[in-house]
Formats: sequence, structure tokens, C-alpha cells
Amino acid sequence: MTSGTAEVSVLFVCMGNICRSPTAEGVFRQLVADADLGERVYADSAGTHAYHVGNSPDHRAAEAAERRGYSLAGIHARRVNSMDFETFDFIVAMDDDNLMNLRNMAEPEYHNKIQLLMEFLESAELREVPDPYYGGSSGFERVLDLVEKASQALLASVKEKL
Repeated sequence: MTSGTAEVSVLFVCMGNICRSPTAEGVFRQLVADADLGERVYADSAGTHAYHVGNSPDHRAAEAAERRGYSLAGIHARRVNSMDFETFDFIVAMDDDNLMNLRNMAEPEYHNKIQLLMEFLESAELREVPDPYYGGSSGFERVLDLVEKASQALLASVKEKL
């Protein structure tokens, strides 16, 4: 399935597309599958920078996800492109820096599609999903905790568009 054949499409975005956004993609894809919406909802991820284009997710992110039953297999880093703003219904940034980068990249008509993942939670403890790249394994577990909660709320918003 592609974003063009799905009824609703979601793009998760962080800086390099090897930690937070592929984790969010993997978690969200599993939630979509569990809700039997795999034929109707498409998820992808990308980075605002091209540092890791073509690379698989960071092994620490993949291992943490796997321990919780999520697969990041088949995900490869790519950079956000201009067509993404037209194609995706939800463009979900992990933090304020990437939110700002996305808004700077997008034409104003697409700004309403762009928001922070944590904004989907009514009572979020944090505004941003912190970047675990330079920390230890606990940072990747924390990312999963936040992404799991926020992705459930995001899925509720996606269901409203179906």
C-alpha cells in the first residue's frame, strides 16, 4: 500500500529518521494492524535532514521496539520531500525543532497538517519526544513509552477521518 491508496496517511518525522520517527512508524503500524485498519491507513517516516538516508533504524531503537513486539524491519531513512506535504493527511513531528523545520519546508497551505505527536494527548507530560540518540538504552525505552501513548490518541484522530 502507498500513501496514495490509503484513506488516511500519517508521516512521522524526526531529524535523521533512525530513532524516534521509525519507532513511531513501527508502533503506529502495529496499532493500525491490531485495529484491522491496515488496508485503510498508511504510515511512513522521514527526517528533516539527510544524515542517514538509506540506513536502517538505529539498532538500539530496533531492539527496544522488538522487546515490546514491534517491528522496524523494512524501514529505511529518507528525507522529507515537497510531495509529502501534499500526500500525507497527518505530518507528525517529534519535537519543536523538527516542527519548525517542517513548517519552513512546507507551503503555508499545508501547515494545518503539521503538528507534534505529543499534542494528540490531552494531558501529555511532555511536549516533545526526546531524542535518545546520544544517551543509553533507557532513552529508547522512554521514547517507546511516549510513542505508545500518543500513537493511541493519534489513531483515535485518524479513525475520525475514516
